Amino acid sequence: MDAIRIVEAAQLKKDRQGFEPGDQVRVHVKVIEGEKERTQIFDGTVIRKRGDGSRASFTVRRISYGVGVERTFPLHSPRIERVEVVRRSRVRRAKLYYLRGLAGKAARLKEKRAAMIPTTTEE
Repeated sequence: MDAIRIVEAAQLKKDRQGFEPGDQVRVHVKVIEGEKERTQIFDGTVIRKRGDGSRASFTVRRISYGVGVERTFPLHSPRIERVEVVRRSRVRRAKLYYLRGLAGKAARLKEKRAAMIPTTTEE
């Protein structure tokens, strides 16, 4: 059992932990077309994260030309260059499947406010 965990630990990417369900992210994916390789950006809201270790994945949803498009990415895939958080939202559950039934302004999520750090003034 420990041998499996050791092999998996080598495959984990350290820079993929900074987002949660409800966050709007920009996923930079490497796409290979014939001989050429390019980066394609998939921008949307994270509606779920599941699994742990090398099997972890997350699903991003966006509206494209009036149609909801969902795409599931393996979290530690070498095809993903980076996951960039555009904005953070305050949500009260881990899986946001209810967004599938909402459209337009109803599908908006409340933005998470930045925590105020108190500054001390020394006199």
